[in-house]
Amino acid sequence: MKKNNLKVVKIDKSKSLFNYEKKILINELVLNLKLGYYDYEKEKTQKVKFSLEIDYQDKKPTNDKDIKSIVNYSIVVKLIEKLVKKKHYNFLESLAEAVFNELFRDKRIGKIMLKIEKLEILKECSSVGIQITKKRSYDKF
Repeated sequence: MKKNNLKVVKIDKSKSLFNYEKKILINELVLNLKLGYYDYEKEKTQKVKFSLEIDYQDKKPTNDKDIKSIVNYSIVVKLIEKLVKKKHYNFLESLAEAVFNELFRDKRIGKIMLKIEKLEILKECSSVGIQITKKRSYDKF
């Protein structure tokens, strides 16, 4: 007869047993803005499309009564709208850095994939743009 080697483990209820990996998706946010290096790009607005994947971690499940328990996609959209209204960016890359800088203020966010496309700049293409993924580094310098 085999002896049962199971051991009873007491769980500390103040500690979480799970980690959540969450992702916010924002697809094809189209805004009219002045963006570009050349004079003709500074004179009139053009359609620019943003798509984002925002990865964040949490130790708790979402609290259905507390909007602060999530990374709110509506706030992310408003933040991008505010950034493009208050400043002219010559390059897509500098606009991307401004978006990253604002979003990474939320310490839960660990990684952002950002795609920005100009929709009306070259008649031969439906769009041109960039895609940049930026991760939070936990390395100490």
